[in-house]
Amino acid sequence: MVSRKFLYIINPIAGTGIAADLEKFIHKEQAKIKFSYAIEYSNSEGNYQAVIQKIKTELFTDIIIAGGDGTVNQVIGALRGLPVQFGIIPVGSGNGLARAAKIPIDPQKAIRFLFETSACPTDGMMVNEKFSCMLSGVGFDGVVAHSFAKQSTRGFFTYCKEVIGHYSHAKTYRFTLQTEKSILETEAYLISIANANQYGNNFTIAPAAKLNDGLLDVVLVRKQSKLRLIATTLLQLIGANEVQNIDSLDRQTSIIYFQTGSITILNHQHAAAHIDGDPIANTAALQIQVVPNAFLLIRNNN
Repeated sequence: MVSRKFLYIINPIAGTGIAADLEKFIHKEQAKIKFSYAIEYSNSEGNYQAVIQKIKTELFTDIIIAGGDGTVNQVIGALRGLPVQFGIIPVGSGNGLARAAKIPIDPQKAIRFLFETSACPTDGMMVNEKFSCMLSGVGFDGVVAHSFAKQSTRGFFTYCKEVIGHYSHAKTYRFTLQTEKSILETEAYLISIANANQYGNNFTIAPAAKLNDGLLDVVLVRKQSKLRLIATTLLQLIGANEVQNIDSLDRQTSIIYFQTGSITILNHQHAAAHIDGDPIANTAALQIQVVPNAFLLIRNNN
């Protein structure tokens, strides 16, 4: 049996910034087991060439990412070509992928979970040739992502404040969705393309999404009154809206929910977009393709 060797990559400003405490937890829990480890820090530029060389030279088997969904996406996107498996210590604002993977949110419990749990193949997606681990989108959630990135504080309450602050000004945008089987022109508040089932904090946008089914879950919230928007969104969150057959989409429903392997979104008004919660430059089109079994993730497989 190959001995495991952990390389922890910590985002020092994730969530509410508990990097110092995390190192204590890591040293404490690693002292209880026999395999070796090292600690590095993430970087905002996403340059991991030195880390890649370190992994190859020192033969690390597990890359453990302590951060939020943006950090997880950045690190896995840079390192997924290596023969390693990934783990998450969820210390971000939403921790959507960790929650979908049923990884404990408490950091100490998450570290123990990493020691005791096997890795499973997990899908990703490419968004205009950029890697995404869990959920990307365009429209209202893109606006929130861009605004949240500019705030001096992180965390759940800051994110909620941004959502509430932008809700009264939320508007619809014109989109054209193209799949292999259909073309849909519509006005929508947002379009979410999900591999994981949620944005984070158990805010479930795509209840039927699975981490390794080879499909993208597309959720389109169409133009409607703000009052109706609240009600229809709640129905989506509790799983009341069934996945529609892509061959016969009900184009009159307030929320259109379907699954596909790939999709092109023509973004006629250059609505704001994000990848795993991190803002990206406005673009006229989003070409999105599922990547089956893109990486190995230490997670609950149920």
